[in-house]
Amino acid sequence: MVSRVIPVDVFDLVVFGGTGDLAQRKIIPGLYRRYWGGHIPPESNIIGAARSELDDMGYRALAREAIAEYVSEDKRDPEVIEAFLARLSYVAIDAKGTDGWDVLKTRVRKGTVQAFYFSVAPSLFGDLAERLHLHEIANAESRIVVEKPFGRDLESAKALNAVLAQHFTEAQIYRIDHYLGKETVQNLMAVRFANILFEPLWKSEYVDHVQITVAETVSVDGRGSYYDRAGAMRDMVQNHMMQLLCLIAMEPPYHFDPDAVRDEKLKVIRALDPVLPDDIVRGQYQAGNGQGGYLEHCEDPASKTESYIALKVHISNWRWKGTPFYLRTGKRLRARTSEIAITFREPPHSIFDDAEGWRENVLVIRLQPNEGMNLKVMIKEPGPGGMRLTQVPLDMSFAEALGESGTDIPDAYERLIMDVIRGNQTLFMRGDEVEAAWGWTDPIIEGWEKRGDKPMPYDAGSSGPEDALMLMHRDGRRWREIRE
Repeated sequence: MVSRVIPVDVFDLVVFGGTGDLAQRKIIPGLYRRYWGGHIPPESNIIGAARSELDDMGYRALAREAIAEYVSEDKRDPEVIEAFLARLSYVAIDAKGTDGWDVLKTRVRKGTVQAFYFSVAPSLFGDLAERLHLHEIANAESRIVVEKPFGRDLESAKALNAVLAQHFTEAQIYRIDHYLGKETVQNLMAVRFANILFEPLWKSEYVDHVQITVAETVSVDGRGSYYDRAGAMRDMVQNHMMQLLCLIAMEPPYHFDPDAVRDEKLKVIRALDPVLPDDIVRGQYQAGNGQGGYLEHCEDPASKTESYIALKVHISNWRWKGTPFYLRTGKRLRARTSEIAITFREPPHSIFDDAEGWRENVLVIRLQPNEGMNLKVMIKEPGPGGMRLTQVPLDMSFAEALGESGTDIPDAYERLIMDVIRGNQTLFMRGDEVEAAWGWTDPIIEGWEKRGDKPMPYDAGSSGPEDALMLMHRDGRRWREIRE
């Protein structure tokens, strides 16, 4: 199967924070890969903007190093690299002052798609937005891309939205969540809404429960002071995992249209029940395997911030009433994996004597590693020993099922930046969606802060705190094993 190459329109993309970590690891390598793949017209321009005193050649040297480090060797074509680097330029700019803005104005062309990527701290969003208009660089068709965190609570999220709204309309603002750019996340919508097989079963009558797991092996060492101000709830649940929950639980939109999809996601967030204290487990990883523990990495021996959280969530609507959603995420766990597992109910009546051999039907959507889907079904165990049941997987890894096109799955940032250029907001969060998510999250955080709850310790390299196992066991269920 060969994927189609659909180039975007000619564009000028300004990357504020163009010398930063995100730009070097994701944005520049991702743009190169799309240029290598034929999606970016050669007339397009990419302009780095930051405080560093660099010229165009210095910035291209940085970009060359980023491509060498973060792009696989099979895509590093010397001629393509040189052609791509020729499209890059740099402007030294003062986000809070006047230096560099007149120069930037001469670099951004009229009549092209104009996009401005705010790969900077949220505290600078307002300054950048104001100066883009003050110096008449942006216009009514320009687009801005803003990175998370979108605030740290409802109040700050509203303030951030208000600042951006002073200079840009909602249709111009692209709030990026890289989880929504993953191939499997988008395929979740295709599986649900393009196949009659699943959608009739996608409700509480047939679904016993849903598990969403985002497990990481890395610690917070090196960024502990930042992470300690956020924690797993703010860093992962309020945004990434909330988006996954919405895509699983939402009603079919009337059309695959940005606002239609986001309207349905918003309804899910507003239907979320408050989470009871007994349905929350928080943890902190301990030292082990030659590495320090969370308290050491965050440099605060009295920290009550969680590096792990598990929650039991209910959605009060007709489709999902009575079906629990179990969410868990954490650092320094056994393996790096992200997956969604939809476990279906058992048949109302079994005609087979081998009842103990029965296992649930489970649809597993793997986000990382090895993106793909796996449906576990019951069949007869081969052999002459009677009707014995066994569970087998119907496995679809994208790399195997789609051949060459399956092995060249774009990075999430590549896809999302191309969507910005195309003007497609389907995979980006709307302002009211962000605020609704914080409106649900804030009382949970305020609750454990008022109670003075302390996170439970867990061993590095484990599956998390023991209490998280009990969260499932008391319901007669079990977490899926964390493994790559």
